Amino acid sequence: MTDKAIKKILIIKLRGIGDVVLSTVVLDDLLNFFPEAKIDYLTDRPSANWLKGLPQVNAVLTYPKSGILNKLKLIAEIRRKKYDIIFDFYSNPSTAQITFLSGAQYRIGFPYRGRKYAYNLYGPYERGKYHAAELHLEALKSVGIPVNNNSSLHFYFSKEDERFAEEFLERNNLIGKIFAGISPTGGWQSKRCPPEKLAELAKSLNKRYNIPLLIFWGPSEYEDAIKIKEIVGDSAYLSPPTTIEQMAALMGKCTFIVANDSGPMHISTAIGTPVLSLHGPTNPLHQGPYGSKHEYLVLNELECIMCNLLECPKNQECFRDISEKLFLTKIEILLNKNSIRI
Repeated sequence: MTDKAIKKILIIKLRGIGDVVLSTVVLDDLLNFFPEAKIDYLTDRPSANWLKGLPQVNAVLTYPKSGILNKLKLIAEIRRKKYDIIFDFYSNPSTAQITFLSGAQYRIGFPYRGRKYAYNLYGPYERGKYHAAELHLEALKSVGIPVNNNSSLHFYFSKEDERFAEEFLERNNLIGKIFAGISPTGGWQSKRCPPEKLAELAKSLNKRYNIPLLIFWGPSEYEDAIKIKEIVGDSAYLSPPTTIEQMAALMGKCTFIVANDSGPMHISTAIGTPVLSLHGPTNPLHQGPYGSKHEYLVLNELECIMCNLLECPKNQECFRDISEKLFLTKIEILLNKNSIRI
């Protein structure tokens, strides 16, 4: 692509917050190559607020959950905005249709079966060859846009969110202390380390380093978070109810975080907090934490590891068989690579 006089770009990325966070890896490279361009996003509502805060993003459109009329209104709005380029990083049948009807000169997506018609430029076909963040960068390279070797993820939280985090830490006498975060979140049942096992690992972490632990939770993980808190005891703190942005601000105060493969794990990488991710059904080389400061743990010796099943047909041995020794070894690697001394 040699037309550098591009003025208006739309990125389409739906699904979970972690997926949207991974797509932000392209923002700096796009603005470096198209310095006069403004970048808009089309995404699902949960990601709209934090995307709006990013300095690289001009405006955010939200994808309608239902209704053909709402979808037609969205297509009409996109046509009115006269985008020069659309990057459909989601590339499902619906977003392919939106891209095809957009009127954009350049329509870039992945050449999956039944969707190739919608695009006139293509990212790579292979899904399983790249890390999910790298796949977005490969799409840029496929159309001739240079990519920086230090491309970063982005996430926004406000000063008010940071004050919220600081007030919580002050109430719990955690200001100035080294403490770790524990996140039991996982989009699939099979991606969640069982709470009793995560509590066991958290206890070993507290015993080795004698540091407080902050347990993060959303509505669907509240009972798991309570169980972890009860098992770990007084050295564990339950985070307050938060928005996604407030949670990110609290995560930014952690020295490091232990998390399942999840949105919070990807948010942690985007805000620069070192994370050790725990993987069972997913491949950490494709869905793990993005960047050299992070670490992952996966039991490669299991026959069923990285099964990609939404529900485990066994007993989640991929998590339950994690030894305390292996877990603490991975923590030590994480601390050393970030020059963290406890």
